[in-house]
Amino acid sequence: MEIVAKAQKWLDSQKVDQETKSAIEKMINDTDQTELTECFYKDLEFGTGGLRGIMGIGSNRMNKYTVGMATQGLANYLNQTFAGEEISVAIAHDSRNNSRFFAETTAAIFSANNIKVYLFEDLRPTPELSYAIRKLGCKSGVVLTASHNPKEYNGYKAYWNDGAQLVPPHDKNVITEVGNITSIDEVKFDANQSLISSIGKEIDEPYLDMIKGLSLSPEAIAKEKDLKIVFSAIHGTGTTLVRPVLEKFGFTNVTEVEEQSSPDGNFPTVVYPNPEEAEALSLALKKAEEIDADLVMATDPDSDRVGIAVKNDKGDFQLLNGNQTGSLLLYYLIRKWQENGKLDGKQYVVKTIVTTDLIEKIAAKYDVKLYNTLTGFKYIAEVIRELEGSEQFIGGGEESYGYLIGDDVRDKDAIASCAMIAEMAAWAKASNTTLYELLQQIHQEFGLYQESLKSLTKKGKSGAEEINEMMVRFRETPPNSLGGSKVVQLIDYKAGTATDLTTNTSKPIDYPASNVLQFFTEDGSKVSVRPSGTEPKIKFYFSVNAQFDNINEYDSAIKQLKEKTNNIIKDLGI
Repeated sequence: MEIVAKAQKWLDSQKVDQETKSAIEKMINDTDQTELTECFYKDLEFGTGGLRGIMGIGSNRMNKYTVGMATQGLANYLNQTFAGEEISVAIAHDSRNNSRFFAETTAAIFSANNIKVYLFEDLRPTPELSYAIRKLGCKSGVVLTASHNPKEYNGYKAYWNDGAQLVPPHDKNVITEVGNITSIDEVKFDANQSLISSIGKEIDEPYLDMIKGLSLSPEAIAKEKDLKIVFSAIHGTGTTLVRPVLEKFGFTNVTEVEEQSSPDGNFPTVVYPNPEEAEALSLALKKAEEIDADLVMATDPDSDRVGIAVKNDKGDFQLLNGNQTGSLLLYYLIRKWQENGKLDGKQYVVKTIVTTDLIEKIAAKYDVKLYNTLTGFKYIAEVIRELEGSEQFIGGGEESYGYLIGDDVRDKDAIASCAMIAEMAAWAKASNTTLYELLQQIHQEFGLYQESLKSLTKKGKSGAEEINEMMVRFRETPPNSLGGSKVVQLIDYKAGTATDLTTNTSKPIDYPASNVLQFFTEDGSKVSVRPSGTEPKIKFYFSVNAQFDNINEYDSAIKQLKEKTNNIIKDLGI
């Protein structure tokens, strides 16, 4: 049996500890082989977010040995790619259980491979790791985090010398190097302490200064410095730098959610430490109601995503989704760039293919270029790298609550985003409006776009097979109509084709191959389908839109679009 043979290799290893071996032997001898299968049926692979999985024993789990093999493979690749050069890496980690241990394990292995290591002294946000790579001239970097996943998970995000996550060919090359390691015994675990340096404030301070330099409306902050802001770190790294960056911008009235301010990998106050989930912001909303706040913000454990809530036209706090916040933020950035005389035709913004097309409409009005990328912020960073020196990046974002302003960081940055969202709220208030009213105005001018997401969780080996079968079915037999409108186009990013379903003719598309399908209807609706690269899920992204003339029609128009989305979901049978 292949699974038992794989487990036996761990038992035969000279470097696997006895406690782990005893647990493996127990799984092998158990009459129920489910746990053994789940732990060893495959190796963790790099997806859109790197290495990520449930913590535990086995090749399909996050542990010292899978982290070790990944690091040894990355170290081998770095030593081959930069042979003869001085190689250094930066390492950060979040608040998750074992994150510090995994970070120190990673540092030890790099140093044992004669690679200089800059290890953050304590937990730090993922975007600061990206900044540190560029600031210190590192060839690579790693952050130990599972982002917004449940507490059972941890992960390993690998970065290249531009501060971005690995993209082709480097990601595949690293996987190849990891695959070339046939035994855990090949991993060099013994640290060379002389090559490991601790870093902290010497990166924090220039990082915060860089973000302060992004400010576009200091006069609005001066006027509205008392803006009432409620912030929650949801037990993560946001507790280190969000308040300092808000204070540096000039905000004087920031209230933290005390119950969620201490780093804790068990995330005791939430079901999921994910600002995309309304439940995760419930304590922040309670505090906001108590103090009559203007703005609520919450970051995920590694502070690359931020969720917000604002008061609606009825005075109630309303959570905004990632598309709404992204549209507001990019509208603000582009408009202020224009008002500040900074637009000269060379600027651009970036979004992913599943992010709202409203951003494209906004960019077009101001003659700012827009680039679409595959899902995953590493692709946004890739565009920035390719255009560096010829065009100027204003900002970018994706529907999953991740945004980037400026190009000193090459991953989504919730620290900078919190600062700019607060500035945007101050700017709106100084103009006697609110962010909700601003969103209404944007929808009235550019079109009411409503996006939503439905995820189906399919765990384990059987779940992965079921997800694959669903993709095959949608690919081979696309729906004829969705929400009462005929499906007229299918884009298959795996096949690299866009097919006109009315004429059954196809043409190539200029994107890397990716297991994503998009259906477009006659009335302008869009449905995107893709398996998650970081979770055992298949995701369905819905985008519907309409026009309205009077602001009094806003709520009814939203209701109609929600009904349309529900009908599309029924048509898909999910």
